[in-house]
Amino acid sequence: MIKEPQITKRDVARELARKYSTMTHEELDILESIIEQRKYAKGEIILKEGDVCRHIYHIHKGLVRQFYYKNGKELTEHLAVDNSIVMCLESLFGEEPTRLQMQALEPTTMFLLPKKRLEEVALHCVNIQILFRKILEESLILSQVKADMLRFETAQDRYLKFCKLQPQVILRSPLVYVANYLQMTPETLSRVRAASLYT
Repeated sequence: MIKEPQITKRDVARELARKYSTMTHEELDILESIIEQRKYAKGEIILKEGDVCRHIYHIHKGLVRQFYYKNGKELTEHLAVDNSIVMCLESLFGEEPTRLQMQALEPTTMFLLPKKRLEEVALHCVNIQILFRKILEESLILSQVKADMLRFETAQDRYLKFCKLQPQVILRSPLVYVANYLQMTPETLSRVRAASLYT
């Protein structure tokens, strides 16, 4: 069995800098110093209802679902895979208990950016400030894309768009969660998937 190379906090700092903002060696040192690594088993709850979200979570490898309960039913809010960022935005900035829960659907390795520390270092490092802002912008844009998709598009179009935007999520997530996220029944998703093979 081939062993995967160990990822370091420095690797993650570089990856985040490449994606969001160029950085000097000193800024990479600072970013690396605040990153925390966590591993979660399949099925493990990362953040539960009532917790305050205090971190921005970078998924290095794995699959994560955000969900909440409404009228006794579990509703999937978000699904994310490798190299994605997840957080509970309202809880993170309002510093209030979240209603969203976060769960690992596969064995998952995450690197956490504590919001308080990120804010502190962003005061002195313009490129870390840019990184912070771009992560938040990306999160807000994703929320808007999802809201528009659910508001304006047919079940078929929602599924096809999701396949295009998140192909790995479609391949790796239990379909019951994909259906739930796209606000359709598993039966409707099966029909839409079958129809999409012929379009």
